[in-house]
Amino acid sequence: MGTIVCQACNSTIDHFEDEKVTVLYSSKCTCCNEHHSKEEK
Repeated sequence: MGTIVCQACNSTIDHFEDEKVTVLYSSKCTCCNEHHSKEEK
């Protein structure tokens, strides 16, 4: 079981099947995009 985590806010984005327990960090997630777009307005 693997987990994809947002690098900016540490929220879980998705899970995937893997032989090992793995955590991958992503630079983009929907909650961060919404947060940034609200700040810019």
